Formats: sequence, C-alpha cells, structure tokens
Amino acid sequence: MTSIVSIKKLNKVYNNNFKALNDLSLEIQKGEIFALLGPNGAGKSTLINIICGITNSSSGKVLVNNFDIVKDFRKTRKLIGIVPQELHLEAFETVWDNVCYSRGLYGKSNDFKYIEKLLKELSLYDKKDNKLRELSGGMKRRVLIAKALSHEPSILFLDEPSASVDVELRKDMWEVVKKLRNKGVTIILTTHYIEEAEEIADRVGIINNGKIILVDKKDDLIKKLGQKILIIDLHDKIENIPNSLDKYDLILSNDGFKLTYIYDTKKNKTGITSLLNNLKQEGLNLKDINTEKSSLESIFINLVKGANNELLRS
Repeated sequence: MTSIVSIKKLNKVYNNNFKALNDLSLEIQKGEIFALLGPNGAGKSTLINIICGITNSSSGKVLVNNFDIVKDFRKTRKLIGIVPQELHLEAFETVWDNVCYSRGLYGKSNDFKYIEKLLKELSLYDKKDNKLRELSGGMKRRVLIAKALSHEPSILFLDEPSASVDVELRKDMWEVVKKLRNKGVTIILTTHYIEEAEEIADRVGIINNGKIILVDKKDDLIKKLGQKILIIDLHDKIENIPNSLDKYDLILSNDGFKLTYIYDTKKNKTGITSLLNNLKQEGLNLKDINTEKSSLESIFINLVKGANNELLRS
C-alpha cells in the first residue's frame, strides 16, 4: 500500500532537555485505521502535534502525501483534520454555524450540501440549530469530528476520541470511524482504551519513551505473539503473592481471589505444570481454572514492561 504519512528519524527535545521523541520513524498507509498506543508521556500527542503543525520538531522529516510539513505547510494543513482530546467549543454558537465557520478557516467556499451530508452522517443534522452548550458530551465529540472534516481532509487525527464518552456512545463512535475509513479517509488515533484499538484498528503502533517499539497488523500481532492467559480462582483470599512464585510474574486481582498467568503457547514448556505444583506447595487451594486468548491489552502491557526493563539495563 501507499504511505500517506512518512516519518523519518524524528526527534523532539524540549527546553528542559526532556526528549519526547527519540529518532522515531513510521509509515502510515493510505486508507487505514492506525492506532497509536502508549502510556502517558510516551510521545503520542507530541508526534501528532508535529505532524499537524502545532509543534515544531527538533530534527527529522515528515511527509504528508509526499509534501514536506515545513516547506509545503499550506498543502499539508489542507490534507489534515484533527479532533483534539479536549472539548473546546464555542458554547453559544449553533452546530451548523460552528462547522461552516471551520470550513471557512481553511479557505474553502461555502458548500451547504456537503455540510448537510456530513451532519447527517454523524447523526447531528437534527441538532444543527442547537447551541453547543445544549449538547451532551458524546454529541460535542461528534461536532469536533464534523469540524475536523468540514474542509474535506484525506487524513483525520483522533486524539483520545472516546474520552469522557460512555460505553454506548463509544461504540457508536467506532461505527462513525469505520464509515469514514470506508470512504477513503485515513484515520490515525491515539487511545487509552485498548478495546478501541482491538475493535477498529487495521494496524497498531506501540510507542514508549519516544520510540516506536513495534508496528504490526492487529490480527497478526496477536497471532504472532501467541500468548494465552491462565486465570486461577482461589478458594481463599490472599493479600500478597508468595515470593516463591515471583518467577511466574503473576497478577493478583484487587479482591485477592484471582491469579492471572500469561504464557507463550509457542514455547516447549508453558510453565503451567510447575506453577500448579508450586501453588500446591504454598498451600493455596484452587477453586477453578480458565484460559483465555491473549488480548491486545496483555500484549501492550508486556511490550511496554519489556521496553522499560531494557531502558533500565542500558
């Protein structure tokens, strides 16, 4: 596929010498939904802000549809729409006026038929005469998407699109994103909701400490890492995991009745047999045992954990 965003050896160092991006390179393909995952402070927002022209990089190069974001900034800005995480809207403006005004900011002439179509696609048309202060959080999020799409960009950045949105509206938002992708819009989103990336992304990039740890197709990533989760229900509550079980990296649930063990199905020895024997030796009575396929969340946690361990060793 053709890359629509090409990032080469991008660095960002702030005045306090904090390195937000560290020699980062990434290719985003035309027409895909790309999810960028990472903990707080990993560099997600810095990367988006540089591509969108909000922040300058310290070094490196970014091309958007083969246009340089610095040399050809007018062309690249017209290709990009961005939906910020924060809900900053003109409270006393109507939905219609707000979206039309955003289109005009990009030098686009009025196109009321397009705005009408856009609002209908986002289930906002019946709210077009409502003032923004009258809308729910979920509807305001849709207005932000409408504003970002008002100038007909081919790339849409969504920074935490489901923040402050309840579960039902979150799923509606996912359907909106899928429809936009089907129309040919390239979607790049950052999210803290792992299930969001698992539900709608074509590819996933994991960023930590300003570096891209891994990029892969979502389904291939889960399949290749081949992890499964063993969930052990205990008969009696425990306050802490015994030190003798440290080598298994077990996770204790908040209520103290459940242990989680992540293992690799591709290895000759999964460690399950020895784990169960060790649990018996510690006098822990088992109530039930279940296995689940690995989720993107477990993969993400382990990759970030591994990257942090590498950083500590270096």
